[in-house]
Amino acid sequence: MIQAPVPIDILLVEDDPGDVLMTREAFEHHKIRNALHVVSDGVEALEFLNREGGFGEAPRPGLILLDLNLPRKDGRELLGEIKQDPGFRTIPVVVLTTSEAEEDILRSYELHANAYVTKPVDFEKFIEVVRKIDDFWVTVVQLPHR
Repeated sequence: MIQAPVPIDILLVEDDPGDVLMTREAFEHHKIRNALHVVSDGVEALEFLNREGGFGEAPRPGLILLDLNLPRKDGRELLGEIKQDPGFRTIPVVVLTTSEAEEDILRSYELHANAYVTKPVDFEKFIEVVRKIDDFWVTVVQLPHR
């Protein structure tokens, strides 16, 4: 008997308000039950993960969706720090970015990204990509519960 997936907390690290809105709409459109938490740069993401600043009650995310081009601390730097930290390295990180540059793809995997997805420009395709990410990382894959 297949059980319904247990909702998880997803941390979206994204500075573009339009992409944040599209991601929220994709969650609503597909009735995704996971909690979406949003921060706008790498500094806030580390505060969220470490439960610092205004994030004292932040849950541990089961998945991180990470844009690469961020202010203050970019996604590459953040990805490297997450994957070097024994407390966070088991959290899957999906790079979700507009860049199709081979060097960004290669660098992301060198920094131990779990997946690299290029954001579609088309709204309907973007919604479908978010649904597929959710289906795979929440329904198909078994994630650690810690």
